[in-house]
Amino acid sequence: MKEAPYRVLIADDEPIIREGLREAVDWAALGMEVAGEAEDGEEALELALELNPSLVLVDMNMPFLSGIELMKKLRERLPDCRFVIITGHDEFDYAREGIRLGVEDYILKPVNPELLRGVLLRVKENLDNRAKQDEYLKLASEQIRRNIPMLQARFGQEWAEGLLEEEEAEERLRFLGLPPASPAQLCVVRWPEPEAAQPVIRENDRQLYLFAAENIVSELAGTRRSMLIRDSAGLLLLFLWDEAEDGMTAQIERSVRQFLKITVQAHMESVGGAAASLPEVYKRCREAVYKDAQLSPLVRRAREYIRDYYGDPELTLESFARNLQVSPVYLSRVLKKELGDSFVALLTHTRIRRAIQLLNSTDLPIYEIAEQSGYDSQHYFSTAFKKVMGVSPNQYRRGAAFPDQPAGR
Repeated sequence: MKEAPYRVLIADDEPIIREGLREAVDWAALGMEVAGEAEDGEEALELALELNPSLVLVDMNMPFLSGIELMKKLRERLPDCRFVIITGHDEFDYAREGIRLGVEDYILKPVNPELLRGVLLRVKENLDNRAKQDEYLKLASEQIRRNIPMLQARFGQEWAEGLLEEEEAEERLRFLGLPPASPAQLCVVRWPEPEAAQPVIRENDRQLYLFAAENIVSELAGTRRSMLIRDSAGLLLLFLWDEAEDGMTAQIERSVRQFLKITVQAHMESVGGAAASLPEVYKRCREAVYKDAQLSPLVRRAREYIRDYYGDPELTLESFARNLQVSPVYLSRVLKKELGDSFVALLTHTRIRRAIQLLNSTDLPIYEIAEQSGYDSQHYFSTAFKKVMGVSPNQYRRGAAFPDQPAGR
């Protein structure tokens, strides 16, 4: 496809000079066209803003707006426009001001056609080089844009594995358009574990399921600032710069199982604000999801049931076991064996985690936090909280030091 000629505007108050410039050279042979002519500075400014020329031939002494003033205004409004001065004065002041404004060259009146042609050839060469540079930059930018997921995946994995210095990590964050700080949380999702009744998944189908799982995780991340990648082991890593609620991992597991009939394990932890702590958090999350994969289906269901119904103050081991259709003794023994905790401890830690979240993010009175955490008595709640955390809910809210926090997701 033939390229469009470069537009040229001639600005001179003398009609004979404008005609002479127009007729002096074969503009088409130079890849240019005279798109407009102006007889004063104000008309030239108006025409230039309308035509967006690549080159303006500027007379220095025009009425209403001088050549220097015209170039100053166009330099602000059309920064890519080039200028060639046409003047009857071979003065140093013009040269000095012109250099500051990026003038391409000067031509003295009366205009010598060969000299004008030589100047225009140099201008065209500069314009062509600029166009090629812009095209190369555009292609490079497009290539980078297409490869952003791959670049993010490589960066995220190297960052999580502790292979990047802090300065390099910050530089890559800026390059990839990500928040210039360590994420608030890291969530790791282990893929895939087919249900026992499900046949082995073919690799093509496995990839489709994995993309579907990524979409689910991405949707649950919502509008939070985040980055979702796969690591070398096929784990999904969700970097969150805006904190998610405590139950997000349960949502991920439940949604993937509901829509894809696939069991995944998700674990999320706070990073703590320091980039250096990210590899340690990644390691803990990875170990946690592999450990979770070893749990029996009963324990997985039990843990999910606690996460769903911890807010019911009437929840007991007996009602819990009845809903899972097993005996309380057997359920208690299995929980202790696989999770290392009793039903009461698991329920208490889940409730206290919810209370901590509410204490950190709301101004609700303590009695309301107790109710939303599954306690029907503020006194009982405060006692349980202090036993786990070492301080009362009020002391915690005021920022008192405490020895421990409940573990878990």
